[in-house]
Amino acid sequence: MKTSLFRSLSRVITLALPVAVAAVATACGGGQPAATDSAAAPAASASSPLQINGAGATFPNPIYSKWFDEYHKQNPSVAINYQSIGSGGGIRQVSNETVFFGATDGPMTDEQLKAAPGPILHFPTVLGADVPVFNLPGVADLKFTGATLADIFLGKIKKWNDPAIAKVNAGVTLPNTDITVVHRSDGSGTTYIWADFLAKQSPEWKEKVGVSTAVNWPAGVGGKGNEGVAGLVSQTPGAIGYVELIYALQNKLSFGSVQNANGEFVKASTESVTAAAAAAAAQMPADFRVSITNAAGAGAYPVSSFTWLLLYENPKDKAQSKAMVDFMKWALTDGQQYASQLGYAPLPADVIKQELTALEKVRTS
Repeated sequence: MKTSLFRSLSRVITLALPVAVAAVATACGGGQPAATDSAAAPAASASSPLQINGAGATFPNPIYSKWFDEYHKQNPSVAINYQSIGSGGGIRQVSNETVFFGATDGPMTDEQLKAAPGPILHFPTVLGADVPVFNLPGVADLKFTGATLADIFLGKIKKWNDPAIAKVNAGVTLPNTDITVVHRSDGSGTTYIWADFLAKQSPEWKEKVGVSTAVNWPAGVGGKGNEGVAGLVSQTPGAIGYVELIYALQNKLSFGSVQNANGEFVKASTESVTAAAAAAAAQMPADFRVSITNAAGAGAYPVSSFTWLLLYENPKDKAQSKAMVDFMKWALTDGQQYASQLGYAPLPADVIKQELTALEKVRTS
């Protein structure tokens, strides 16, 4: 009887086991074959759009937000999410493949490109400018030379009525107020642009501080993101910092004119940034990694820069790759109309032509 009972139980267990395994597999998502690549994923639709994640620079965040929103309205099957965490974070995350694309205001170094798991391509999206913002009650406008800005951020010029500032601001009553330097606390392409310009103006800056998305600041207090710097400057009488032009305009911060390579004091604007890009467009390198700070040319604003979107040449997810290439084609053409509305300069036509050709390198199948 014991033998008969054991055989009966064995048959029940044998029959029940596949059912139990199937139930567990279904509960764990194993009821369908695991997707090994993007081709196995279900097609995106308006009700369930393809989600693409990116992260990086705060500098272009206003126009990226506008672009992603407008593109989604026209293409409901694609939703692009962007985290404005700074250029350093964007480079790290795209290099670690935790996001599909990155964004930076300072091009990746050769070392960073070599350390990435695959070739990463740079695509300029728009042009922008860093501006020196200040909070000096009773003073609405100031002029700065590059050398003076370098000495301020080196901590060498400590008072607003310093002779170096007064010399180029005749007729302006400058108070004997302490200068509070405000800089970025996070890795930032905005910092890269600022440091790149100062390094071209001051041998001491180049030697002691250098050019990077994150530097060892000789003086000042840090704020996170353009938003953080703008906030600290607006709350601190006597403060000076640097932010992207749009943040100065949005926060109604006073910002100064900066002397360019021609000796002119130029205020940042769409026109003056475009003038800075004109010379670079004719000498654009194949990988688009170029600096246009302190550009020659009449009316050129000297603290101007391209900002770049970073894409893998051969990404794992080909569905997302195709969607991003299609988006980039839109951004480089129809999307450029939004640039001037938000304080950016649109790309020169010659650069757009080169980029549309370079996009063909990105694998989409």
